[in-house]
Amino acid sequence: MNRSDVNEILLSADRFIRSFGYVLPPFAYWTPDQMKAAPHGEIVRRAMGWDITDYGQGRFEELGLFLFTVRNGLTADLRTGGGMVYAEKIMISRERQISPMHRHFLKTEDIINRGGGDLVLELFMAGEDGTIDRDAEVSVLVDGSRRRQKGGEHLRLKPGESVTLTPTVWHAFWGENGDVLIGEVSTVNDDSTDNWFEMDIPRYTKIAEDTDPVHLLVSDYATWLG
Repeated sequence: MNRSDVNEILLSADRFIRSFGYVLPPFAYWTPDQMKAAPHGEIVRRAMGWDITDYGQGRFEELGLFLFTVRNGLTADLRTGGGMVYAEKIMISRERQISPMHRHFLKTEDIINRGGGDLVLELFMAGEDGTIDRDAEVSVLVDGSRRRQKGGEHLRLKPGESVTLTPTVWHAFWGENGDVLIGEVSTVNDDSTDNWFEMDIPRYTKIAEDTDPVHLLVSDYATWLG
């Protein structure tokens, strides 16, 4: 993706988020120079901030996701069962924009439709080897009630509804009837190591620097703040 495209996505995403009365934390609006000058160590360590991915395919409108990690614990705390063992994200899934099929090794997450269109999820269970079992019945909690459905059947969440996804649930999702504001409340999030995609695709996007960044992405931190 070009940096100019990333900048426009960030600005339009912020407008969309604010339209629902949700406001990002102050560090979201730091320029790269302000980030460098600020005490940013824990923000970087915990991978908090802006995140845009097209999964390396160059088709963001069709295959992509906008994310902002608002808060995040550390995997070390999660493994010991103490400290900050949770994370929170705000995301935008555009209409018909697919977040591809994947599962997590450690993370359990609540995916919440915070407003906009319908959030549609395609769900499968993992087999004994961790890969997709297309014949197994899917069992998930939808707002605390047990939901059972066939593998590959679509789960449709209206605004206000949510689903709990454990590490054994493969999932892909997209918006229908409009763009969707998505909340994610989860155990500690580590996007560098805790995503298993069905396709052979990268989690982070390579950026072509055709202009200066408005704000840094999480994937920029090593290069810009290293």
